[in-house]
This record gives sequence, C-alpha cells and structure tokens, in this order.
Amino acid sequence: MNRIAHWFVLCLLSSPVLAASPAGVVAVSQPAAAAAGARILAQGGNAIDAAAAVQFALNVVEPQSSGIGGGGFMLVHLARTGETFFVDSRERAPAHARADMFAPDGLPMRFPLASTSGLAVGVPGTLLGIDTALRRWGTMKLADTLAPAIELAGHGFRVNRFLAEDIANDDGRTQIQPETAATFRPGGVPLAEGDWLVQPDLAKTLKLIAARGPDAFYRGPIARAIVRAQQRERSELGDAGKGRMTLADLARYKVAIRAPLIGRYRGWTLAGMPPPSSGGLTLFEILKLLERFPLGDASQGYGFGSPRTLHVMVEAMRLAFADRAVWIGDDDAAAMPQRALLNPDYLATRSALIRPDRRMDTPQAGDIALQDDSAAMRPKLPRTREESLHTTHFAIVDRWGNMVSATTTIEYTWGSGITVPGYGFLLNNELTDFNFLPVADPATGNPGANDVAPFKRPRSSMAPLLLKDGKPVAAYGSPGGATIINSMLNVTLNLIDHGMPLQQAIAAPRLSVTHAAGRVSCEGGAAFMQPHFSVAAQDALRSLGHIGLDEAGTDSCRETIGSVQAVAIDLTTGTHHGAADPRREGTVIQIKPAKSLPKPRPH
Repeated sequence: MNRIAHWFVLCLLSSPVLAASPAGVVAVSQPAAAAAGARILAQGGNAIDAAAAVQFALNVVEPQSSGIGGGGFMLVHLARTGETFFVDSRERAPAHARADMFAPDGLPMRFPLASTSGLAVGVPGTLLGIDTALRRWGTMKLADTLAPAIELAGHGFRVNRFLAEDIANDDGRTQIQPETAATFRPGGVPLAEGDWLVQPDLAKTLKLIAARGPDAFYRGPIARAIVRAQQRERSELGDAGKGRMTLADLARYKVAIRAPLIGRYRGWTLAGMPPPSSGGLTLFEILKLLERFPLGDASQGYGFGSPRTLHVMVEAMRLAFADRAVWIGDDDAAAMPQRALLNPDYLATRSALIRPDRRMDTPQAGDIALQDDSAAMRPKLPRTREESLHTTHFAIVDRWGNMVSATTTIEYTWGSGITVPGYGFLLNNELTDFNFLPVADPATGNPGANDVAPFKRPRSSMAPLLLKDGKPVAAYGSPGGATIINSMLNVTLNLIDHGMPLQQAIAAPRLSVTHAAGRVSCEGGAAFMQPHFSVAAQDALRSLGHIGLDEAGTDSCRETIGSVQAVAIDLTTGTHHGAADPRREGTVIQIKPAKSLPKPRPH
C-alpha cells in the first residue's frame, strides 16, 4: 500500500455523507485526491495549500476531467480579513487565434474533429493559478503540495468505476494519439475497474515542476513539448487543424485575480464568479427571476418538486440562458453588461414573462442598453452546442475558517485527447467553448461576446460559490458544463427555500434547462435522489408544453446532473462540515492536526 493509500485509511473520517469537524474538512469527488488534501491540512497547511495538493492529485486520478493541461477558477475566502476573491486560471486563446478559425470556409468544423485537434488547445493556466495562490496566501512550497500527486503517479492507484467507464465510453478520444492509448489502453485493452495505473511520465513532469517551478512548464522543456504536441494535424482537417499556440503564448500567460460578483436572494448574500465565466451572472439572474414566487411554500403550490415550482424554474432558466448566449463572454476583451443584466427594472421585466399557468414561446435575449438609455437592442440567439459534462470540483475549509471552492477542467472528457509526449498529461480543448461561427453583428446589436479573439478567454459555466448570512456559511460548486449553473441553482434553492440540510440539498434530484428552446432534463434514477419528482408533476410539465420528457404517464427523470462538493461553517458552534455528492465517488474527510504541528499564518 503506497503512502497516499495508507494515509487515506488512517484519516479520521472518510464518507460520502455529511461530516463535521472543528479543525478542517475537504470534500472532493475522488477519495485519493481528498486524502491528499487532508494530508496537507494535518501537516499544518491551510486551505490554499490543501487545494493545491487536491488539484495535482486530481490530475493523476481524474485525468479525464482536469489537470495542468487545463484551467479553472478558484474561490478563496480569507477568514482573518473577510476578503473573498477568485483566482482566474482559465485558458486563453493564442495570439494567432481568429474569429473564423473553426469555420475557415464559412462552415463550422465538425465538433468531434475540431475538439480532438491541436486547434482546440488553449494556453493552460491551472499550474500558474495554483502557484499564484500558494505564493500569495499559502504557507507551503509548491514542491510540498506536489508530493502526494508525485507518489500517486509514480506508485500508482486502482482505477475506479468512473475512470473505467470514461475510458470504455471515450468516443475514441483515448485512441487517437498513441501516448494516450498507451496509458489508458495498454496493448489495445482499455483499463478496467480495479486495474493498477502507474504514470511514470506524469510523475517525472511533476518532479520537474517541483524542482524548477512553473517556468519548467511555461518556458522550459515542457513548454516546447506542449507546442509540438498541439501542432500535430488531424488528417481530416489538414493544416487547418493544427494548433496555433507558440512558446511566446505560454510565456506571456497571466493569471487574473478577480473581485467576486455579489448577488442577493431572500436576505442571503452570494459571492460568485464574474466573467469570463457565465456562472455567477446566470445563476444570480435566475435567482432574481424566481424571487417573486413563494418557493418553498407548499400551501401555495410551491413545495419541492411541485408542478408550479418546476415550471417557474424551467422558465427562469430559459430566460437567463437566452441572455447568457448573447451577452456574456470575456469581460477583459470587451465590457460585458453585468450591471444591466442584474438591474432590478430589467429583471422585473424579464420575470413578468414567467406565467405560472403557461409555457412561454422561445425567448430571445433581453433588451440591454449597451451605449446609453436609448440604445436598446434585441440580437438573435447564436447557435450553441452542448458542453461537456466532465469537469471536477472540490471544496475545503481549514481550522482557521479559510475556505476554497475550486472548479477545474480540461473541457470535454479527455480534453483534446492529446497527451504531451514524454510528459504524461492531457491538453485541453477549451477553445471549442468559443462560438464556432462568429456572430458579432452591429446591425442586430450582437456583440459577439464569445467569438474567438487573440488572448481571449472562452466563456465558461463554472460557478464556485460562497453563501453568506452575515458571515460565510457554505462554499460549493459542481462540474457539468452548462448544467453547472443549474446544479448550483438547485442546491441553493434547496438550502434557502426548501430548508434542506446540506447533504440532502446535494443529494436531492435536479432539474436543468440550458437553452432558450427549453429541453428539460431531470434526475431520479438513483435511490438517494429524494424526494423524487413524481410522474404527476412530470405530466403537469408535459401538459404545459415543456419538451424533452417522454410520453405521458412515464417517469422521464433518469439523468445524472452535476456532482456538488461543499463545505460549511455552523455560525452558532463554529463547527466545520462537509458534504459530497454520491453521483460520483464523492468523499468527505475531516482532520484534526496534532498539537505539535507548526502553525502557519492563518490569513
């Protein structure tokens, strides 16, 4: 048994259900990565140190979802100062990116080809984001937080059910490039649950970064290997499919430290991610659209899972996603109308479109005054595609009350499918989050907020969140592409309106709509998803004209949406709690450090 596995066995508590501790808690989608974070907390590290260890470990044990070849967003709350901010390590488009690069002949490339080509690879930010957070607010060296991941990669671990399923059902993504196939399909046979996976090239890479720091990745030998790897062409695309990243792009990558977007709902304060993520804005818009309805009041027909509750949730999602499709992109590239989207008058006008007794026609983006009060425009919705459901999220609180809520990704499951030869990590395909066809059009008022442009960050749905009731109460988030927003919505409504405890709020079935057209997805296939959305409630949605559900009288709620991990602080007792999502191998570990451990600065 390697040291990580041994540590995992010795932890005070490891459970996919609620755990409480006065010292510190980690909630992670994968047990070995949770153990890595708990190990750092037990050694005296703070939440930022533990987050670094979790992220590096996830690169080893959930390589299909996140890693140093990708990017993400980390919410950090510092207990001593009360500050909350975001570390934005989202990937960027290279200098030679162009608005029409996914449609060079005027027709969009086929997604399966484009997304597995070097053209889709954005400049990775995860490593520099972690290093930046550690240097500013951590107490440990980068090398110390890499140690658990180096052990996992070098000594190996047993493949779990989720990784095995993603290899078996990979849409060919682990089979295109020889280095990826050699790791996950040795001898042409896909790794199965229980197989032992050792990744010596990845261990070598992490050791190199531990010794030389991020420069080894962004300016050194790893950088040269990244550039070469993404320049491989897909024969079906020819030169058009070659990546456009250069060594200069890697060397000039910058992490952004962003102030949170602040939203308010029924007296609660929420701190969310601003653009380039659409997560915070869209979530806050949906909440405000719903605030006039008495959600949680069963006597008025708005109890959990009731037809009225589900209906108004669907309608609010449709309106907010219509706005998201047009108005939200990288605020650094062009100013987004953040204030306008959350303006009370605008929200009241949009909310008035929601009728409790009927389904609206497909909504368009709302009228936003971009230049002045008279310059209202109604641009047409761009064509959008489904986003990958695979990402990962983890949440941590330390003994001082510092909190981290981080969502990281390589975009689609297995990213681009390109493993950097000799270095053992996958490259992202984040640039496919941009519009494949540019939509900027002054005539209709469409700003092309998510069109490709040099150095621009593609729009994301990631939405790590901090919930406050005077003081921080909970930090949570989810993977799931565009459904991230709705997973966060469901949990937030469950906590505030339906009064559920944290674990029940996470386990309860979810409802999701990610397009203005309004195809409904819902859960209920697992026994833990309680209370179930009844067939009668589903029939009521069908009778209103909602689409995506099967024939009347049938139970259509069989999907799986998101995987929320959360930590919380009881404001009365000061006790720390964690809750993990059983939709994946969610794991909560509480830890109480030994008294003899050194005390790092608590921030």
